[in-house]
Amino acid sequence: MKDIAVIVLAAGLGTRMKSKAVKVLHPLAGRPMLLHTLANVMALKPEKVVAVLGHQSKDVAKVLPDGVMTALQKEQLGTAHAAMTGLKKLTGFTGTVVVVAGDTPLLGTDTFRMLLERHRLARAEVSLLTARLTDPTGYGRIIRDEAGVSRIVEHKDANDFERAIDEVNAGTYCFEAGALKAALKRVKSDNVQEEFYLTDVVEITRARGGRVLGVETDRPEEALGINSRADLAKAEKTVRGWINRKLMDAGVTMTDPDTTYIGPDVVIGRDTIIQPGNHISGDTVIGEGCMLLPGNIISGSVIKDGVTIKGYSVLTDAVVETGAAVGPFAHIRPGSSIGQDARVGNFVELKKTSLGDGAKASHLSYLGDAEIGRDVNVGAGTITCNYDGYGKFKTVIEDCVFVGSDTQFVAPVRVGRGAVIAAGSTVTQDVPEDALAISRTAQTNKPGWAGRRRAIKEKKGKK
Repeated sequence: MKDIAVIVLAAGLGTRMKSKAVKVLHPLAGRPMLLHTLANVMALKPEKVVAVLGHQSKDVAKVLPDGVMTALQKEQLGTAHAAMTGLKKLTGFTGTVVVVAGDTPLLGTDTFRMLLERHRLARAEVSLLTARLTDPTGYGRIIRDEAGVSRIVEHKDANDFERAIDEVNAGTYCFEAGALKAALKRVKSDNVQEEFYLTDVVEITRARGGRVLGVETDRPEEALGINSRADLAKAEKTVRGWINRKLMDAGVTMTDPDTTYIGPDVVIGRDTIIQPGNHISGDTVIGEGCMLLPGNIISGSVIKDGVTIKGYSVLTDAVVETGAAVGPFAHIRPGSSIGQDARVGNFVELKKTSLGDGAKASHLSYLGDAEIGRDVNVGAGTITCNYDGYGKFKTVIEDCVFVGSDTQFVAPVRVGRGAVIAAGSTVTQDVPEDALAISRTAQTNKPGWAGRRRAIKEKKGKK
């Protein structure tokens, strides 16, 4: 929207969070709560966005998206002082300034757009978003008269009558830049907290005859300001619900949405079925017609159509091609890929390993730093010995190789196409194409040895 600038207030520590980390960096649905707020206001396509930082400003600045300017509030003297700090980055701007708190991540783009449209339609100098809450404790109360909103009273400064009011300030405003600058110069700190309140701009504007508009949202759940861990948990549940509902509306089945945790950047195709206890995060993309059995943890991965992820598997920064199956209890670590129609079974770990189309590693194996071809069968208990204490080395197994159970590949080593590795072998040298590799000590049978040993043990036991 044209002639729009945004100031996001993100300087406070958030003492009620009882945390070493500044409040706006606490994760909500997998990303810092501040990024939710920024994403929602930046969708308006404003001319400028300023984040006012204070506590742990360097850490907060690191997570900001491109295009967001920063202003440092060295002393936290209140919301009006923070807004003034942000205004210094908007020199020459004469349009509408949206001011929003960084700890109100549930406010959606549609709500910001509605407030802006109402503000401009009414030709107001100040517009503020309000909400009616069943429990308004902690929020500033909206005081109205026949002309509209006359002032806002912070909870700590309110009397009993004012605290009984259920209409509260949502902490989001539209100001005409000139009116905001003029009013901020007149804000005083004569209140319980001895701070400069941005809310005082309402009364100052009304006193000089300016137009103040209170816009009540029909989505009061969005007005939640996060001040405690309990508030964060409540917001988490709300955001998770929105994400899951959007995916289900698009054709994804969730058998128990309340125990399904999906991040805001995850993409899932239609007709995929997600059973309880799945945690899916990061920029994961899941195709159509997949089946995710209970308890999987998937992050930053690409899962193509028709894949089955069996229960309690962990996939991180991995690629799984069409028709493959993974798990149960598999661990697919970063840099790994699983080919089309391939199988990775129970208690198999892949680390920086590619498993070719149709290949199978069905049980109890560790495959690290390996390149495994098409239609390879990896027997149970196979290990690639990829680390010598100083460096990592690669194992290459070409197409159509059969690997017997309990095989160790001491990298670097290459196995040629179509070779067979006998069970129980330790492979330390390259294996030619179509060869049989056997590396075992000779077996010796000693007739009667076990019986004689038992007799000796039994005799000693009787003494």
